[in-house]
Amino acid sequence: MTKLPFRRIIDAPDFWRLWWIGLIVATVRWVETVAVGVVVYQRTESAFLVAMMTMLRLLPMGLFGVFLGALAERVDRGRMLFVVVLMMAATSAVLAILDMTGRLEVWHLAFASFVNGCGWCTDNPVRRVMMGDAVGRDKMSLAMSLDVGASNASRMVGPVIGGILLAGAGLQGVLCLSTLMYCAALLTVLTVRAHTAHTTQPGPVLARIAEGIAWAHGNKRVRGVLIVTAIYNVFAWPFTSMIPVIGRDRLHLGPEGVGLLATMDGIGAFVAALVLALWLTPNWYGRAYIGGVLCYMLMVVMFALTQSPVLAGAALLLTGVGGAGFGTMQATLVYLASPPDMRSRLLGVLTVCIGIGPIGFFWLGWLADRIGSHNATAVTGALGLLAMASTWRWWKEIG
Repeated sequence: MTKLPFRRIIDAPDFWRLWWIGLIVATVRWVETVAVGVVVYQRTESAFLVAMMTMLRLLPMGLFGVFLGALAERVDRGRMLFVVVLMMAATSAVLAILDMTGRLEVWHLAFASFVNGCGWCTDNPVRRVMMGDAVGRDKMSLAMSLDVGASNASRMVGPVIGGILLAGAGLQGVLCLSTLMYCAALLTVLTVRAHTAHTTQPGPVLARIAEGIAWAHGNKRVRGVLIVTAIYNVFAWPFTSMIPVIGRDRLHLGPEGVGLLATMDGIGAFVAALVLALWLTPNWYGRAYIGGVLCYMLMVVMFALTQSPVLAGAALLLTGVGGAGFGTMQATLVYLASPPDMRSRLLGVLTVCIGIGPIGFFWLGWLADRIGSHNATAVTGALGLLAMASTWRWWKEIG
């Protein structure tokens, strides 16, 4: 019997261990994002503060991404991954204790979001580089498709778990589950055998960072990926912070309904990621990336303007399809175009482009408090399409 294409990398045990770790961490992220968003909105009734919770998870990417990319070339990546997951587990455990004792405040949730964001910004230069090394260059696209599929599967189950658990056991139940899941990820980290460290001669960190940025600027394809990534994370991704607000205020849904609505994005992305893993060829990598971004932004506008939960769910389903194309190809295009001794640095630069997302979250939250969450989301999506049109000459080389 002929094996399906993605079965070709099943003989790389370290890849599957790293894949499992990513699935657990991503699931916790979505469980907490929905639960924290609902709790913060219940306590403050501020769409701006809800957006800030997600913004704080992205802020470390912009602040530290490039430095962590350079650092990852000089340390044992396996040990770095263990420390990162341990830090996130400890954060959720502390929040659970604070909630049990009745001392949990909104600023605690904000600080924890920032700490967990510090862990998130290591994903590209640490875990995903380890995955690429485990499977080899030729199978990187398949590996990223499966990883994005896992991430989007977490978006299917995470919001539902978060909404149901929040309604039944409160935030305390959500945080206890998060701690247990992080502990499972820690145990898996210990089983990863290949701990890759730097393969180049060490040099001054700032000089190596400058070298990586200069190389990225000189490569038209990588430069285009970085520009589109920045646009996506300013004008497209921030809308996810408005799903709990729009779900509650415009679509009149409860916590369970908000959680179910948020899974639509994950369902579309999961299915699309599997399709990409099975059939996408290298000639279509750039088109899948650009087409995914454009589809995502169009559906953001549709989601914001509809008053029907069914249509809103359909729009989120299609944002997932677009997001899968973008997410699968984002790291793949940079990894494949990068020299081996620069991969962590260039994926660190990519992380910085992801990390400018807080600008979009700040803008969207500010605008939502003034013209309403759905109007602000529609305006921001339209601005994203305009930004893509105005930068066409810089990203046309991707396709």
